[in-house]
Amino acid sequence: MDLLPEDNDLISIGISILAGSLVGLEREYKNKSAGFRTIVLICLGATAFTMVSRYGVGSDDRIAANIITGIGFIGAGVIFKDKFSVMGLTTAAVIWVVAGIGMAAGIGYYGLSLTISVITVLILSVFNKVESAMERLFLTRTIFVVFQDMDTDHLEALKRVMDKHAIKHTRKTVSKRARKLSVVFELNADRKNLQQFNNELMGLGYVEEFYYNS
Repeated sequence: MDLLPEDNDLISIGISILAGSLVGLEREYKNKSAGFRTIVLICLGATAFTMVSRYGVGSDDRIAANIITGIGFIGAGVIFKDKFSVMGLTTAAVIWVVAGIGMAAGIGYYGLSLTISVITVLILSVFNKVESAMERLFLTRTIFVVFQDMDTDHLEALKRVMDKHAIKHTRKTVSKRARKLSVVFELNADRKNLQQFNNELMGLGYVEEFYYNS
């Protein structure tokens, strides 16, 4: 019985921790729900299961498949969906990729493991800047507005304000809540016009509250 891991196993563990740390630091810096420790542990866990599968007989494929299944449950746990939006999809995707990075380290593809981790960090950081640049040009937002009463004239008045600021709008839902009219719009506009619209919206007497879900 071998009480100590083989040299290759120690290298796999070290590469797994290093590769997971690269991605985990980026997630921790952005204060995501799956932060540094979580990402490193997911990567290390995938490596450990892959290493164990190497010593099994005819179990490699089953263990690899079960790793993917288990990661799916973890990824689902970080996704949050409310009535108007879904959050956590990127974090779930990162968890899925990190598991692949750990599996690559566990099977001995150290260069592939480190390469994918670096590429993942670049995608999370550089592509985020690309998304921000696109948002500065054109935004799509979902707004939830509650009026002070049930007067449907307020709805038409709000549409005129949107048109005034060159905001394209699509009405998604209209409902009654505590004897007040509430409406959900999908808005399309550039950032400057949307900000001007928000400023005017805050001063409208017939609007009781509003908030956005991107």
